[in-house]
Amino acid sequence: MTTTPVQITERATARPNKPMTVAIASLIGTTVEYYDFFIFGTAAALVFPQLFFSNASPFMGTLLSFATLGVGFLARPLGGVVFGHFGDRLGRKKMLVITLLGMGLATLLIGILPTYAAIGIAAPVLLTVLRLAQGFMVGGEWGGATLMAVEHAPVGRKGIFGSFPQMGAPLGTALATGAFLIAATLPDDQFLAWGWRVPFLVSALLVVIGLAIRLTVEESPAFQAAQEEDKVEALPIVTAFRDHWRAILLIAGTYLSQGVLAYLCMSYFVNYGSKVIGIPRVHALSGVLVAAVIATVAYPVFGWLSDYWGRKTMYLLGAVLMGVSVFPAIAMINTGNSLLFVLAITLMFGIAMPPSAGVTGPLFSMVFPKEIRYSGVSVGYTISQIVGPAFAPTIATAIYGATHSSTSVGLYMVVICAISIVSVALLPGPWGRREAALQKLEVH
Repeated sequence: MTTTPVQITERATARPNKPMTVAIASLIGTTVEYYDFFIFGTAAALVFPQLFFSNASPFMGTLLSFATLGVGFLARPLGGVVFGHFGDRLGRKKMLVITLLGMGLATLLIGILPTYAAIGIAAPVLLTVLRLAQGFMVGGEWGGATLMAVEHAPVGRKGIFGSFPQMGAPLGTALATGAFLIAATLPDDQFLAWGWRVPFLVSALLVVIGLAIRLTVEESPAFQAAQEEDKVEALPIVTAFRDHWRAILLIAGTYLSQGVLAYLCMSYFVNYGSKVIGIPRVHALSGVLVAAVIATVAYPVFGWLSDYWGRKTMYLLGAVLMGVSVFPAIAMINTGNSLLFVLAITLMFGIAMPPSAGVTGPLFSMVFPKEIRYSGVSVGYTISQIVGPAFAPTIATAIYGATHSSTSVGLYMVVICAISIVSVALLPGPWGRREAALQKLEVH
């Protein structure tokens, strides 16, 4: 069966919620989820090597800490499969409530977890288990939140409304980095003793707010239409793999550059800049914060532009820009100048990435028919997480440790961007204005 962009007309379904209400609810939900997921990455760069891997050398402690960061991605495909299956069977909204509660609980437990000095080897083991739980929950979050926004969006406006869940990633990054930036102003002994825990504990309040908003949103009209037309698949994940395996793999390859670049900026370069180059920790975190705020504003701009220029076209632009930005950014980081560090992270994360990231949700969603959409999108997206960003900081750390050259790290990033460029080029459908015209035929 050939995968093509969905162009079917479905019977109208009642929509008690306005598209903007749903988009904002999706944004708030994904922001909370990604805040929880990203504070782990910042902690992995700044405190986990000392507190949970204190029996290892500084280099090995950093490597093990980044590996723990990576294992969260291993659970993402399982979360994508499970929540994708039940999201296509039982509805998007139910799954999103479960993922938000599960993520909040795991993050809260990390915030009160004893360190290696207190309970020995049990500390890194429990940290790894809780990271796996985070990964499982976030594996089901993105697909469902994206579909809620895209499937409620009016015809020809799926780019702009579908960008809102994507904004949750940089906004969650900004909040997570801001929380650590405040905590990092404490003296080192207080920061390591209790200050790093505060961003994790604050998550409980954010989860309550996110849950209150998420419960007010009605189920997706596309899922309601599938129910009314008796088109709900018995085994959607099986159908997705059997009939749409090529699209799943292309989505995984397309997302690769975006995922790798984001986690290198948020985690690896913070560690590299502060511990290798000597940039003050607060300044390194400020770079991520500034870039994340700029990206949050830029995402909906490129989502809106994609409704007129085409989503594949916009994504390709971003993939090329990411590849081109790598070496200039690394050169700025290596100067040791704090301002240039901020500009370097902003160049990669806040300027080069948004054209791709802003259109990821609507581009990926509309490749699949509604009956298996949650499964197809979630699995493709989470497979990419394992192959790319899961161990990107670990790989970059190992590459630098072996070569003592940031050029080698840059080459790794460029190869990843090249894979994404080829993958998005192979996605089905035309380009440019022809693509934009075709998008106006997409209903759900």
